[in-house]
Formats: sequence, C-alpha cells, structure tokens
Amino acid sequence: MSDQMPRYKGLPPQALPWVTRFRLYMQLIRADRPIGIYLLLWPALWALWIAGDGQPTWWIVLIFVLGTALMRSAGCAINDYADRHIDGDVERTAGRPLATGMVTPKEALGVFVALCLLAFVLVLFLNGLTIANSFVAVALAAIYPFMKRYTHLPQVVLGMAFGWAVPMAFTALQSQIPLVAWVLFSATVIWAVIYDTMYAMVDRDDDLKIGVKSTAILFGRYDRLIIGLLQCSMIALLIWVGELAGRGVAWDIGVAVAAGLFLFQQYLIKDRDRKLCFRGFLNNNLVGLLLFVALFIDYLQVSVA
Repeated sequence: MSDQMPRYKGLPPQALPWVTRFRLYMQLIRADRPIGIYLLLWPALWALWIAGDGQPTWWIVLIFVLGTALMRSAGCAINDYADRHIDGDVERTAGRPLATGMVTPKEALGVFVALCLLAFVLVLFLNGLTIANSFVAVALAAIYPFMKRYTHLPQVVLGMAFGWAVPMAFTALQSQIPLVAWVLFSATVIWAVIYDTMYAMVDRDDDLKIGVKSTAILFGRYDRLIIGLLQCSMIALLIWVGELAGRGVAWDIGVAVAAGLFLFQQYLIKDRDRKLCFRGFLNNNLVGLLLFVALFIDYLQVSVA
C-alpha cells in the first residue's frame, strides 16, 4: 500500500478509487497481520474443547472462529481511532491509514460498528446467556484502546477482552460458567499481560515521549522479572485447569512445553532489543497453538480408549 500513497497524496479519502479504499480498510483491520486473531482464537478453542468435553458442536466452533476474526478486526479499527492523534509520533505505527490521513475517523468508526454488528448476528444463533455475555465482549473491545491514557494497566483490560471468549464458550455449550472457566479466563488475562507487555516494550521509548501508559513503562527495569512471575503464574493456573478438567499426560506435556517457550521468550527479551521483544511477542502464538494441540490429543486419547 505504501507504493500507492504518493500517487494519491493530497486527495481526500472519499476521492480514492474504491479498490484502494478497500485495501486501506484491510490495512486498518490488520488483515495482513493475523497474529491478533490467533492470540484471541487459542483461548476460545481451549475453552470450547474443555466445555465440549473434547467434542464441541462444530457449528458453535465455526461461530466462535468467525466471531473471533470479526471482533479482532473491529478492535483494530477502534484502536486506530483512539490512537489517531498519537500513531504518527510512533515509529511502528506512523504508516497506519488513520495516521496518514488516508482513512477518516468517521470511516474507522463505521468499520468498527459494521464488524461488531456482523459478529452480533453470529451470536444470535447461540443461547440467551451467551448473547448477554456478548455485550460485555463489545464493551471491553471498545474501552481497551482508551485505557492507555488513564492507567498503566491497559494490558489487563486487553486480557479481559481477549479472554471473554472463555466464559462465552462455556455458556454456549453448557449454559453455565463453572470454576474451570474462570481459572482458564484468569490464565488468559495473565497471558495477554505477558505478551502485550513484550509488545509494549517495542514502543516504550516512543510512549514515554508522548505520554502513553503501559505495563512496560510501569514495570520499568523490573519488566523481565515481572513477566517471569506472570509466566509462572500462568503455568500454575494451566496445571489447575488440567486438574479441574480431568486432563492427562498430553496436557501436562503441553504445559511443560509452554513453560519451555516462556524460558525462550525470557532469552529473547533479555537485552530489551526492539526486534527481539517483538519476536518474543510473536512466539506466544506457538504457545497457544501447542497448548491447543496438547488438549486436542489428550481428549482424542480418551475417546479412542
């Protein structure tokens, strides 16, 4: 898209060809960077497999997969709307469509609303309790981008937004939210604080200059230590999830491998290098994937036996 920007420089967004505008919208919702979808999807799949005792209803799984993609995309749009006045001052975000003026704030809000409505249509195929919980999901997605102006803990709100699919999965399949759901939700919130703090470490110098708050700034020189403590806490919670859900060796191995990946992430961020911190953030996709594979195999072994 950057090669087209000089060509259309000076034109109002409404004057751009529709193909170009569509590509800008795809850039706005990070369609070319699906990492956020994956990080939102893995906890939902963990919850669906546990709530469904290894055999979740296939169409409910499909609804959650599509809903995850839509809500993450909506989150990107509202995030860029919230950051439209500061993204231009941050090296990593200066080229975003709103920051460059090639997408208007009104358009970004329109994309956010449209995607939320599409996600809500999907939720209407689920039960009433899940529909009610979907309003919490939208509220969390909407307020998260603004939290970095008021608190150093926006990552906690992000974790709640990303983790809310967990209780929704249980209400969709069991019409209740048992203890195991809340323990898994807590693990997901902590996980988001872990990987998004690494992400915030990439922008820490820029954020300090423009006055944006984050856990990376709050933790300061103790960032690696606190991330390590959070990683230990998440592993402990995942072990508890396995006990509550009656999981076996495959799950235990998956949790152990996740712990090993956390150690690797500590190695990556040891010098707080921007590129390596970003690699640490991305490595969490592998954590989520391996935990799901472990859970899938664990339930498969039980069904075969």
